[in-house]
Amino acid sequence: MKAFNSPTLAEIITIGDELLIGQTVDTNSAWLGNQLFEIGVQVIQITSISDEPKSITKALDQAQRRADLIILTGGLGPTKDDLTKDVLCEYFESNLVCDEEALNRITDYFKSLNKPILEVNERQALLPDNCESLINNYGTAQGMWFERNNKVFLSLPGIPYEMKGIMLDFGLAKIKNRFNSLPLFKRTVLFHGIAESELADQLSSWQERAQTAGVKIAYLPSPGIVKLRVSASGADAKNLVDNFIPELYKLFPNKIYGEGLLTLPEVVFTNLKNKGLTIATAESCTGGQISRMITAIPGSSEIFVGGIVTYSNKVKTKELNVDPNLIEKFGAVSEHVVTQMAESVRQKMNTDIGVATSGIAGPAGGTEHKPVGTVWISVSTIDQVLTTKFSFGQSRERNVLKASLSALNMVNELLNR
Repeated sequence: MKAFNSPTLAEIITIGDELLIGQTVDTNSAWLGNQLFEIGVQVIQITSISDEPKSITKALDQAQRRADLIILTGGLGPTKDDLTKDVLCEYFESNLVCDEEALNRITDYFKSLNKPILEVNERQALLPDNCESLINNYGTAQGMWFERNNKVFLSLPGIPYEMKGIMLDFGLAKIKNRFNSLPLFKRTVLFHGIAESELADQLSSWQERAQTAGVKIAYLPSPGIVKLRVSASGADAKNLVDNFIPELYKLFPNKIYGEGLLTLPEVVFTNLKNKGLTIATAESCTGGQISRMITAIPGSSEIFVGGIVTYSNKVKTKELNVDPNLIEKFGAVSEHVVTQMAESVRQKMNTDIGVATSGIAGPAGGTEHKPVGTVWISVSTIDQVLTTKFSFGQSRERNVLKASLSALNMVNELLNR
C-alpha cells in the first residue's frame, strides 16, 4: 500500500495498429487521464504500440518501472489479431480458463441481440486464471485486473463505450480503494479572445505567487480558446486552488466565459435558456458554423430559431434587405453591412438576438485594406448593437472557427452586461 503523502503514478498503454497509422483517434487516454486525476492518480506517460506480442511485453516491462498503475486498452476483440489477452496470460504465467459468469453474460448479450453466439465469442469468456475479471455490461470483452510486485495492471477493451462502462462500473472504485493516493484538485478556467502569450504575460506576477504557494499552472491553447488549469495536491489542495481563482475573474472580467469542460456554445445556450431569449444567425464567412455549434447542443430548439447563410451579396440584399448602396460604398466586409445583417435577421426571424458575420476567410480575396482574416461581427438586440472588427490570420479553417467563437463570445458579453 502506498503512503498517503505520495502520489499514485499511472501509465496508459493503447494497443492497435489503427492508432499508429491514424485510422483511429485515441480518445480513451484523454478520458482516462481526466477520470484518474479526479481520484488522485497522476498519468505520467501514454504509450501507443502495435498489436504485437513483443511490443506489448516490452511496454509492460518499461511501464512498471515508472508507474504504480498500468492501464492497457485494446486488443481484446474476438479476432485472431487481438492478442493482448494471450500475451497477458503468458506474461503473468497463467492459464486460460472459462469464467462462467462472463460466459453467461456473453450468451445473454447475444440473445438480447437475437444473434447466434459463435465460438470466437465464447472464447472471450476464457480469462487468465490469476486475474480478477471486471464484467463488461456493454460488450463481450471482459476487463482483467492483475497484481504483481505491488503494481496493478488493468486491461480494458479499446472500444470507448465499453472501456468507459467497465471503468465507471468497477475500475475507478477499485483503483481508488487500492491506492491511498495523495488528494488532487484542479479547476480549469476558460478564456476567449486573448492569446496564450498575452495571458501568460499578464499573469506573470499571479503565477509566480501561485507556484510559490504550491499551485501548478498549465496553459492549454486551441484556436480562439485558452484553458488555464490550476491544480494542487495534498490535504489542502482545494483551498490552495480556490484562493487563487477569484483574482483571475478580477483581472479578466470580459475574457473568462466559464470553467471546467464547458464549451463556449454550451455557456451561451445556458445563458440564453435561463433568460428565456431566442437567437438567429446571418452568416457569410462562417458558412453556418455558428448555427451548427448551437444546434449540436441537445435542447437547442428552445433558443435557436433559425439561420441564413448569406454568402453572396445577392442573398444579403434579397434575404436580409441589406442596402446595396452600403455594399457598394463600404464593401460586404464592413461595419455597416454586418450591422444591418444582424438587425435584419433578428427582425426577420422575430428573435431577441441576431448575430451576423462577414469576413475574408482566405486564402484568397484579401486586399491591402482588408487582408485575409479580416472579419466583422455584429450582435443585435431590440435596444443595443455590438459590432466589432477582428483580424485573425491566414488559415481559412482557423478563421472560420475563431470568428464563430468570437461571435458567441460577443453574445455572452452582451447578455452579461
